[in-house]
Amino acid sequence: MIKNFLSFEWKSFIRSANFGKGLAVKILMGFFALYFMAMFLGMGLIMYPGLKDTFPDQDPLVIVNNYLFYWILGDLIFRFFFQKLPVMSVKPLLTLPVKRSKIVNYVLGKSAISFFNYLSLFAIIPFGVTLIVKDYPVNSVLVWMLTLIIATLCINFLNFIIESFSAEKELSFLPIIVFTGGLFVLNHFNVVSFTEIVANGINAVYETPVLIGIPILVLVGLYLFNFKILKQNLFLDSGLKKEVKEVHASNLEWTKNFGDIAPFMRLDLKLLWRNKRTKSSVWMLALGLFYGLFFYPQPMYQEMPWFFAFIGVFVTGIFLMNFGQFIPAWDSGYYKLLMSQNIKYEQYLKSKFTLMALSIIILFVLSIPYVYFGWKILLAHFAAAIYNLGVNTHVILYGGSFNRKKINLNQKAAFNYQGTGAVQWLIGIPLLLIPMGIFALFYFLIGFEIACIILATLGITGVVFHQRLMKTITKKYLESKYKMIDAFDQNN
Repeated sequence: MIKNFLSFEWKSFIRSANFGKGLAVKILMGFFALYFMAMFLGMGLIMYPGLKDTFPDQDPLVIVNNYLFYWILGDLIFRFFFQKLPVMSVKPLLTLPVKRSKIVNYVLGKSAISFFNYLSLFAIIPFGVTLIVKDYPVNSVLVWMLTLIIATLCINFLNFIIESFSAEKELSFLPIIVFTGGLFVLNHFNVVSFTEIVANGINAVYETPVLIGIPILVLVGLYLFNFKILKQNLFLDSGLKKEVKEVHASNLEWTKNFGDIAPFMRLDLKLLWRNKRTKSSVWMLALGLFYGLFFYPQPMYQEMPWFFAFIGVFVTGIFLMNFGQFIPAWDSGYYKLLMSQNIKYEQYLKSKFTLMALSIIILFVLSIPYVYFGWKILLAHFAAAIYNLGVNTHVILYGGSFNRKKINLNQKAAFNYQGTGAVQWLIGIPLLLIPMGIFALFYFLIGFEIACIILATLGITGVVFHQRLMKTITKKYLESKYKMIDAFDQNN
């Protein structure tokens, strides 16, 4: 039966209408996988000598065990945002004489051989081999390595349990943030020393290998709990019955001030607030707004004024990037219906432009407190905001005319690559790297103030030629109209 499941998935992959695009994405992800494998392998090789040189009076194994709690938290958060339960198209199988338990076991078994579980081995095995070479007890080291492998699998299944309880939440990332953040805070303030508990547990298994049975029982328990959750939802009519909720919606009367684009703005605002994918993107604004706090408090970045433009473009343009890169794919579910109406395409695009322009202004105003770190930062943010307004808004609208991938609005946004194509990977060059390059060039050649003036001048030029640029962009969308309709009609 497993052989048949694998055969079905392989045929589904190679016979897909998007086989070429899917293969390209997988090749790209393969390069990222090789990079992380090399990083973990290097870490595993240098961990023992590095710790021995830094802490000559301490046992490197004990030091590693003392930090395993933080590894567990980090791995759990990383998996929540990146790892998805490997599913297959099971509904056709439910009409056949195939036991649901076999389907569930296949899905869970496939998750156990995920890349995320193999990745840690590239650090665990080299470090374990080094311990054996350094005359540590072979049996104890092998049991220690097996314990960490079991812990990795436990994190794997715990992640799916957390995802199952948070999937229906509007802010689906809150449960994992609250859970891991709560554990970290309790440990940090010594309310409950999870660092010591985890270290003592691993040390106990290392010294008494028979205790390996405890983590095995935990793993079995997590597997069975996942099995129960998946089996309960494995029905043909699963997900058809929805909870009825009363919708409290604003009439958005204030949008009437924008004239003939008001209906499109109301449509976009409702789309942003009523769908899981777009709503999660809105909450990403907070992350973008506080992006500068990762850099400005550090003295080394205060000596890199040429980098301020990059941060300014990102801080004031986070909505521009998150929302704009998927225009018009946000409307892909009803794009054919929308295009069959008697509407002016230019008004449709102007509503998108207006939303992005308003977001830039609002985010710049909210970022003014960054002046605490220096007036140069505020000046760079102001120039970056004008550049976003005049240049990046038009660049991202033009890039949207090449979008051909449909978006499911009911899926969460965090690290969701559905709807992502070559356009989304390449658009970052003109959006972020080009303004930073221009700013850095004039900063080193002339000075900081002149670099800000150049960046702002480019933005003002874009604002002056806005009407002409919008006509060119609209023409490109009209040329691509039927290609987009055909592409959005296909199931991705």
